[in-house]
Amino acid sequence: MNIGFVGLGIMGAPMCENILKKSGAAVYVYNRTPAKAEPLAAMGAVVCGSAREVAGQADIFITMVPTAADSRAVYESILPALDETKLCIDMSTIEPSVSVELASLVRTRGAEFIDAPVVKSRPAAVAGTLGIYVGGPEAAFERALPILRCMGSNILRMGDNGKGLVMKICHNALVSQIQNGVNETATLAAKNGIDILTFAEAISYGGGQNMYLDTKKAAIAAEDYTTAFSVKNMHKDVGICVNLAREAGIAMPGEENALRVYDEAMTLGLGDEDFCATAKVVRGQHAEAEA
Repeated sequence: MNIGFVGLGIMGAPMCENILKKSGAAVYVYNRTPAKAEPLAAMGAVVCGSAREVAGQADIFITMVPTAADSRAVYESILPALDETKLCIDMSTIEPSVSVELASLVRTRGAEFIDAPVVKSRPAAVAGTLGIYVGGPEAAFERALPILRCMGSNILRMGDNGKGLVMKICHNALVSQIQNGVNETATLAAKNGIDILTFAEAISYGGGQNMYLDTKKAAIAAEDYTTAFSVKNMHKDVGICVNLAREAGIAMPGEENALRVYDEAMTLGLGDEDFCATAKVVRGQHAEAEA
């Protein structure tokens, strides 16, 4: 079996590395920035000159790209290389409606398509312990499982095409609101002389304990915003959620507030920093309120 992987960024590269280590399959890769493929080539991956070349070699073709426009461009470009033997897995986080369109497009060539976005960040991608939400037909899901298990330890089929993405967006929306609550209450605590590490310890004794604070407290304390998951990617996901809610006729004022924080983070040029850098936005808002 041959595996193709397109998109070797902060998440895609370690995900592909785990496929190389665990699957026993030949792996063909492509990235718009060729240098990002070099470490995988050193491990045995075959570097191709285009996504279409990868798709021509692969039985299972995987994408992990930043935006819906990127996903659309890849799948439109590879259509001539697809047939009924191929399975496409888009692990990008994009609008569910776009993913459903891509599934229909791929099926015009006889191939199958599933969406399989991931949760957790780069450390889990490196460890191969990502959570993966899948949308697509049961048979395609079963075919994909052995490869998905190379990258993740918790894999759930959520329903038909697009449903994996709906769940991913709901997940990240909840994280964004938990994060905003942490930012606001930690800022209030700091104003009253309680540092972030003491705050986190105290929170852990009660019902407010949460994974975001547990995993990010040290980085926030050190003001270390080395990127595991970027502000710009979370900004995209929060925006998708707000649009989904509007389309569904659902009010989500908490998520709209999270979007305002992320909009400000982008305006401040924090897009490439880790998403915990939104703490700086909330602290800044507090400082402005005092001025």
